[in-house]
Amino acid sequence: MARRVAAVLLLLALGCLLGILLLCLGSGDTRGPPGFKYGIVLDAGSSHTAMFVYKWPADKENDTGVVSEHSMCDVEGSKILSGEEEGVFGWVTANYLLENFIKRGWLGEWIQPQKKTLGAMDFGGASTQITFETRDTIEDPRNEVMLKLYGQVYKVYTHSFLCYGRDQVLKRLLSKLLQAERYQATVSHPCWPTGYHKSLSLSSVYDSPCTEKERPSLALDTTITVVGTGNGSLCALHVNKLFDFTSCSFSRCSFDGIFQPEVSGNFIAFSAFFYTVDFIQTVMGRPVHLPSDLKDAAEMICATNWSELLQKAPKLEKRLPDYCAVTMFVYLLTTKGYNFNNHSFPNIAFQKKAGDTSIGWALGYMLNLTNMIPAEKPSSHKSMLYNYWVILILLFVVTTLTSLVTAVCLLRRSKSGTI
Repeated sequence: MARRVAAVLLLLALGCLLGILLLCLGSGDTRGPPGFKYGIVLDAGSSHTAMFVYKWPADKENDTGVVSEHSMCDVEGSKILSGEEEGVFGWVTANYLLENFIKRGWLGEWIQPQKKTLGAMDFGGASTQITFETRDTIEDPRNEVMLKLYGQVYKVYTHSFLCYGRDQVLKRLLSKLLQAERYQATVSHPCWPTGYHKSLSLSSVYDSPCTEKERPSLALDTTITVVGTGNGSLCALHVNKLFDFTSCSFSRCSFDGIFQPEVSGNFIAFSAFFYTVDFIQTVMGRPVHLPSDLKDAAEMICATNWSELLQKAPKLEKRLPDYCAVTMFVYLLTTKGYNFNNHSFPNIAFQKKAGDTSIGWALGYMLNLTNMIPAEKPSSHKSMLYNYWVILILLFVVTTLTSLVTAVCLLRRSKSGTI
């Protein structure tokens, strides 16, 4: 009897050891240590661009790598992304980082989670983009992109609005205000806080392709003093004039005659979208859940004088005067432009990063390019690792079941012997 109990305990111990081994394998890094680290330097000259790939041993020498040149080539065809491509690849990056396309299974294999993709909204310095997957008919083929990623096909709507980035919006707004007051020596700015003023040369306003068509006949070195008046209602009126909400040759449009299907699903809004909402929440102490919250916050910022704003956020002095105009612009863009309402606006997550990684177009661009690179056969290391997992799991199951069956048999025998 004692021998049988000892055998059962031995089997149970073996099962526990196998379980611990499985956990250790699952939590540890199964990859071997890399032999080399690599770095890429792009030498972008006036006539051509050269790419240098360097390598060094991973362990380094007293914290500095012993670097050698791995390879070098001249870059041919130095490609400029269109605004639409930038929007699409930003969308790919965000959804990839959030594991909406593919993720690791618990055995280390790649699986497709069958999750819905997120729409992406970018608000840069020169342009703003909106990109999202849709089942609706995209009436303008210029706004439709078909992507195939990890065997799945995605129909994506995208558009990039040039001259609607943060910096260009502010220049265009200044141009409209200067025009309205006929370039007088002193011009009032309803979106700047009361108590703030600044002298500007006309060249600083009309040095952009977004404003050059409105350039006056005055000398560009002419200086004009702009004085803040902090009038939220008047600010909204002037910012609204930056959009064209009337012309549309499609069944529906966002603005400037651009077709856009109805927004649906969840969205992630990054770049200046995030910084604007973060300012509202952290500096002004206001929540942003509905469009009305954004509008109220804009009016509150506009009504706050310069000294109060400076006291609240002294480290943001350079950008501080423009938060009234930018917040009002974001409100009008998302509501009157992209047509978010009380139902869909709460689906926007204003984030700086996806996971722990900043969102941009570069990663999405590289992911899309990998579709053109032939795949290699899976390495023997990966297949062996997967086989080891299967064998260990089977051993664990068999050992545990054998232990349980033996224990039940011994228990029955001991009961019958007692009777």
